[in-house]
Amino acid sequence: MIVTIIAFVVILSILVLIHELGHFLVAKKLNIKVEEFGFGFPPRVFGIKRGETLYSINLLPVGGFVKLFGEDAAGGGSVKQTRKEKELSAAMLKRAFFARPIWQRFAVVVAGVVMNFLLAVIIISYLFAVQGVAVPSDTIHVTDVQKGSPAAAANLKVGDEITTINGKRITSTDEFISTVRKSGGKEISLGIESSGKASNVILTPRINTPEGQGPVGVGISNVTIKKYAWWQAPFYGTLEALKFSWLIFAGLGQMVAGLVTKGAAPEGVAGPVGVAQLTGQAVSYGVNATLWFAALLSINLAVLNVLPIPALDGGRLFFIIIEFVTRRKINPKYEGYAHAVGLALLLTLMVVITVFDIVRVASGQSLIPTN
Repeated sequence: MIVTIIAFVVILSILVLIHELGHFLVAKKLNIKVEEFGFGFPPRVFGIKRGETLYSINLLPVGGFVKLFGEDAAGGGSVKQTRKEKELSAAMLKRAFFARPIWQRFAVVVAGVVMNFLLAVIIISYLFAVQGVAVPSDTIHVTDVQKGSPAAAANLKVGDEITTINGKRITSTDEFISTVRKSGGKEISLGIESSGKASNVILTPRINTPEGQGPVGVGISNVTIKKYAWWQAPFYGTLEALKFSWLIFAGLGQMVAGLVTKGAAPEGVAGPVGVAQLTGQAVSYGVNATLWFAALLSINLAVLNVLPIPALDGGRLFFIIIEFVTRRKINPKYEGYAHAVGLALLLTLMVVITVFDIVRVASGQSLIPTN
């Protein structure tokens, strides 16, 4: 339990800090004043000021935040100059977030989403290059040999490649299964490649099979592990991240539909409690599984934040786009109302999903759907 909690806090903190780092770096690059870059959430434990920015450590060690000068009027302010604007010197006003051109505000807001997506691409690319990825192939490999089976009697071994049946080339598991079932009680010849050497073995598929076994008593797969070169991995890693992004978009749509029509979260949808449980499961499978989980979580964070939901980055982007299209600045009062309503809805949704998580965990159900 302790390991799970620590892993959950560390992973979530890294993902949120990477997200906030995107906002921070782009704001600094555009000479927008950054008042504070904090690790964790207030209350503040201590802070160190470097230049004009306070770098703080806060009590709640989950995530972080960036406080931009003039962020409260992120919608751009009203057409008339506000009292706050009048109080600012001309030089300082230029460095306020709300006073910056549309494209600069857009770049700062979207930077967090981009950073989360890039982090996922980097992790997936690393795994593709080091661990490899399972891909379908036209070769059939032995993955298991049951004791006392015809396969064991014929001395088949895990890792052997089955190339032919009775001299006919075979390239799919379905074809292999169909052929051996039709050959029950009759001898068949299997072409085998083992450690680079080709040979033929003779065996007789069983008509009556033990429970959980097939006629030959062998596990097979046409999936192979493919590793990409370091210069190929980023391309395929990006494609994989885009694929997962689309799946997450679709999953969020199903979640909302399920909550509205059925009053229940779809199977496999998890809130904070569920994510913590899944973190523990990923950690138990090792470093690579944990990295895969972190990559997927980072994509989830990017997708969620890009949605046009008030109180999230996507909500701010939505108002910036409206300003760009209409050429009129949005009254910050109305944008503030929208963000407040959006935050309330998000918190309500989080509470509902968390309740479902607790019920599932308490009843011993897995948050990962199974067939």
